Amino acid sequence: MKAVVYEKPFNVTVRDVDDPQIQHPNDVVVRVTSTAICGSDLHMYEGRTAAESGIVFGHENLGIIEEVGSGVTSLSQGDRVVMPFNVACGFCKNCLAGKTGFCLTVNPGFAGGAYGYVAMGPYMGGQAERLRVPFADFNCLKLPPGDEFENDFVLLADIFPTGYHGCELAQVKPGESVVVFGAGPVGLMAAYSALLRGAAKVFVVDRVPERLAKAEEIGAIPIDFSEGDPTEQIKEQTNGEGTDKGVDAVGYQAQSHKDPGQEEPAIVLNQLIQTVRPTGMLGVPGLYVPSDPGAPDEQAKHGQLLVAIGKMFEKGLAMGTGQCNVKQYNRQLRDLIIAGRAKPSFVVSNELPLSDAPDAYQKFDKRIEGYTKVVLHPGHALAA
Repeated sequence: MKAVVYEKPFNVTVRDVDDPQIQHPNDVVVRVTSTAICGSDLHMYEGRTAAESGIVFGHENLGIIEEVGSGVTSLSQGDRVVMPFNVACGFCKNCLAGKTGFCLTVNPGFAGGAYGYVAMGPYMGGQAERLRVPFADFNCLKLPPGDEFENDFVLLADIFPTGYHGCELAQVKPGESVVVFGAGPVGLMAAYSALLRGAAKVFVVDRVPERLAKAEEIGAIPIDFSEGDPTEQIKEQTNGEGTDKGVDAVGYQAQSHKDPGQEEPAIVLNQLIQTVRPTGMLGVPGLYVPSDPGAPDEQAKHGQLLVAIGKMFEKGLAMGTGQCNVKQYNRQLRDLIIAGRAKPSFVVSNELPLSDAPDAYQKFDKRIEGYTKVVLHPGHALAA
């Protein structure tokens, strides 16, 4: 089958790899109809991780079940399903507590597993024509048959639940004010989720005009950090108080507002601490890593950041962190889509065949206008 394969930093190719096989009675094999490129894929694409040549990318996957293992009980050939990016067993201590992003079974020695991601287990990614899904009864979410809501449903694999998770970590409530740092796909989903949860005012901080325009389209207030300190801009619009809640949808590759293009890994965390009012809450779904050889200083290379913990303590702020436990949210968000109450596909900018993946990666990595969120359609899918 054809798949998107990492070759070296800033280079992926589409080439033939072995078809996935049923390896355990609880497996299914899915024919992938939609698979998205994620901002976290760029960490591997840029060589910021220990990704080795030959890894197949892709953790945002939707498709049709083609083969069913003998131990699978709730799924059938022909079912349309979307898979959380978290590979989880469903029976370990963390899974039973709903913390499926931190499964203790699927990736020995590491809390959590994912498709096509370095250090997250031996699970081939889904930017390919087919995908093996382990623990399929637990990991597959059934969807209505057909192709309706295809670009909405594929976002249930990661960015829609992850954006919502950022708001859950910050405990966003109706009538509150919220700041979201980052207007990439996850940041836009966090802003959208805050509005779905009833936030009265949502600020979105970024410097890419196209992304800020997307934020404004959904009813958020764009803040361009290239025009000045975002904390000051927001305080001017909140009578000097700041916001009730804040979400970091950027992570460790944050850039300085004083010198755009220069990485400053702790800047968003510190700006959140400054921007959120005393006793407010911070949600941090943005990715931070234990090691980053491309970081700008020695501490950051080892995942150690200079964060204003004294100011955070002084203000009595609370913070929740960690990757999204997709299964906590994906059913409810699916049903909001079906009911017409949510349409996250506003963030999708491109639908492309799998063969266009190398060019799409390059443009998405460079933040080229028109490449906000790319969905690839392998095989017999919509754009093939």
